[in-house]
Amino acid sequence: MLLQMQVWALLLLQEGSAVSFDPRAMWGNMGWMARTVVIILFLMSAWSIGVMIDRLIAYNGARTQSRQFAPAVAGALREGKLDEAIKIADRYSKSHLAKVVVAGLQEFKAHRSSSEISGEELEASRRALERAQAIVHAELKRGVSTLATIGSTGPFVGLFGTVVGIINAFKGISTEKSTGLGAVAGGISEALVTTAVGLFVALPAVWMYNYFTGRIEAFDVEMDNSSSELVDYFIKQSQKAAAK
Repeated sequence: MLLQMQVWALLLLQEGSAVSFDPRAMWGNMGWMARTVVIILFLMSAWSIGVMIDRLIAYNGARTQSRQFAPAVAGALREGKLDEAIKIADRYSKSHLAKVVVAGLQEFKAHRSSSEISGEELEASRRALERAQAIVHAELKRGVSTLATIGSTGPFVGLFGTVVGIINAFKGISTEKSTGLGAVAGGISEALVTTAVGLFVALPAVWMYNYFTGRIEAFDVEMDNSSSELVDYFIKQSQKAAAK
């Protein structure tokens, strides 16, 4: 039914009907329900754009600082400078790797005063890494689910406005006692604007949601690898302490 209405509207345009594509004229001819739908869609669009900008800044900052953090902390750990490694991690506050690594280093440092590090203490460091990783993962995902919600509901919000507009257009037929397609062409074309706006809002949200999801998965892999390497470092340090 909706596809038929779109075809009819296009045919009427080709025949030189009085349907206008002036945005101001369309806005003036819209009913209050269609206007409400368009306003809601633009608010959804503004919200999704805000989330996109915020996440892009956060992810680019995390990527840049992690590239600087990784070699710096690796050099400090090779030299056995645990305190220096913690200070380096604190300097890179936007790095997802630094947030995870510093939690493990601090937990390991708390037990390093003893001459021998037990398996339970190593397990405590491992749990600290897992907790930090879960927290960072939640921070990276903040707002991303909003894009999925907007992407999935945007077309339906627009379709709701279209359905209401078509109902009003057919009410015009009964009011004017006219059965010609020209009697409803203007109303149908205006109603379809809400569907177009809904798609315009939803498509970028879906694209960016998929893009951000891929980046979060890549960050998770990097954090997993860093945690594994740090646990290996703790094991080697405990073995050295036991051999002394």
